[in-house]
This record gives sequence, structure tokens and C-alpha cells, in this order.
Amino acid sequence: MKIIAFGGSNSQHSINKRFATYAAGLFENATVEVLDLNNFAMPLFSVDVEKEVGQHELAKAFLAKIAEADILVISMAENNGNYSVAFKNVFDWSSRIEKDVFQHKPMLLLATSPGGRGGSSVLEISKNLFPRYGGEIKASFSLPSFNANFDIEKNQISDETLEKELKQLIKTSF
Repeated sequence: MKIIAFGGSNSQHSINKRFATYAAGLFENATVEVLDLNNFAMPLFSVDVEKEVGQHELAKAFLAKIAEADILVISMAENNGNYSVAFKNVFDWSSRIEKDVFQHKPMLLLATSPGGRGGSSVLEISKNLFPRYGGEIKASFSLPSFNANFDIEKNQISDETLEKELKQLIKTSF
């Protein structure tokens, strides 16, 4: 079983990329490939730019990676209550090539943030929108207060209750 995981951020120190990587590692008997959105940096999407360059090769490469997955593990970064620009741009370019960007792959949808709401606004937006673009969301989970609830040195959730909740969610949903 192959898992493609990524955080919806282009930050070099993305807590969502770290969280997606960690969660993907909880699946048994899986090979995990972690994508970095910086490897899919394209010009800001507009129909004018698309008319000039056509279907962007990096969007095609992103869709090819999604096609390789048996399961997607995505942790959405929240910027002012919404997607990061980096994620939205990759999503916009990709959706012009293939409406079902997520290609009906089973998905664990996550979010985290330093704040107590754990990216819950962007998580709700994603839960509502992704199914219209081929997202088969099997489970979702928000990790609040990342800095207090995730031990970076041990690379795991430090709150035992949240740790058990995520592991149980994966076990029963996949």
C-alpha cells in the first residue's frame, strides 16, 4: 500500500507537513512518500497565464503523484481561516487538467496550527469542497495547539488522549 502525504503549506518548517508525515507513518504495511509543495511552485494561476503556458508540467506531475497513491494523507495549513496560497495554487492548476484532483483516493484529512482551534476552519472548508474534486474523505482530525501537543524531538503527539484518538481513527477508518 502506497501513501502519498503532504502538508498544505510551502513553509520550510511546516508543522502540517510534519503532522502529515507523522500520521502517514501510523499506517501498517505502508510505503510513504511525502510531497513538498515547494516542488510544485508555479506562477500564480490565472486564465491569462494558462492561455500563455497551457497545462503546467508541475501540475501534471502533482496529479501523477496523486495517481500513484492508494491512500492520501493531507494536513491543511490555515492562513486567515482558509487554504494557504501555495496549496490553492497547486490545486487550481491541477483542477484545470483533472477536475477530480484527488482521483477518488481514500483520504485522511488533517489540520493543525499553533492555536487552540487546530486549523478547524480550513479543515471544514476542505471537508466540504474536496468531495467535489474526487476526495474520498474516510476520516478527519484536527490537532489543536501544535506546539503544546506535538513533541518535535520524539516526533509524535505528546497528548496521550489525542494520540489514541488519531490511532483509533486510522484503525477503524482504513
